[in-house]
Amino acid sequence: MSFYEEMRAYVLRHGAINNSYLNRFQCGDVSDSEFREFAVEFYSFARFFPRILVSQLVNTEDEAVADELTKVLYSELGDGRAKNRHELLYRDFLRSVGIDVHEAMHRPMRPSTRAYIDGMEQLYSSGNHNLALGASFGLENMAITMWDHLIPGLSRLRASRYPNMDMTYFTFHRELESNHEEAMKNAVAAMGGTSTDGPGEMTEADQADFQRGVKAVLDYLEGFWMGLEQGRAHSPSSRVRAAPSTKS
Repeated sequence: MSFYEEMRAYVLRHGAINNSYLNRFQCGDVSDSEFREFAVEFYSFARFFPRILVSQLVNTEDEAVADELTKVLYSELGDGRAKNRHELLYRDFLRSVGIDVHEAMHRPMRPSTRAYIDGMEQLYSSGNHNLALGASFGLENMAITMWDHLIPGLSRLRASRYPNMDMTYFTFHRELESNHEEAMKNAVAAMGGTSTDGPGEMTEADQADFQRGVKAVLDYLEGFWMGLEQGRAHSPSSRVRAAPSTKS
């Protein structure tokens, strides 16, 4: 098994995408207050991820890797089409389920969400290139499985409780993820980590740092989901004021 294959298998086994919250969400088994909590907390990721990507890009010395990171960043910003900027698509989602964007933007994050966002930023902006690349690899390679939990749950919630829900942000990301995975595969190849015959150009120390980055970002993400799971018993629906839906 190549280093790339070993790391991808590790991602797919991790609790970041194998946990009780995502399993429950996939079935639509969340209360209205839990759903609203999810929608607002996940907005922090949609808002800050481009900034996190930039911090990695400007700290990347390897130009081939930087090329692949640029593709992911350009995608996040809408591939040159402002209306497809991912954070804007998420705002459409919030409005469609009656959540005020201003209040969602200014409400303090849960501690577990803050730990996830701050942890990602620290990893991505690290001067340790292999650590940062590992974090990026972990995030991009878990994404398809994450969307495949979230989208069925959102579809069930739209059918049962939120008929005006705009799911474009989620379905659009699901369509793009194979390209993001390929970008990360190319980035790892550029670092010499895809050889099936041996370790390639990455030293044992490089691989250890890369694996540390993968684990760290996934641990932060698992903490994000578990923060939502632990808050289910005391998540009042009044914490975010509803805004009139603009969808019909």
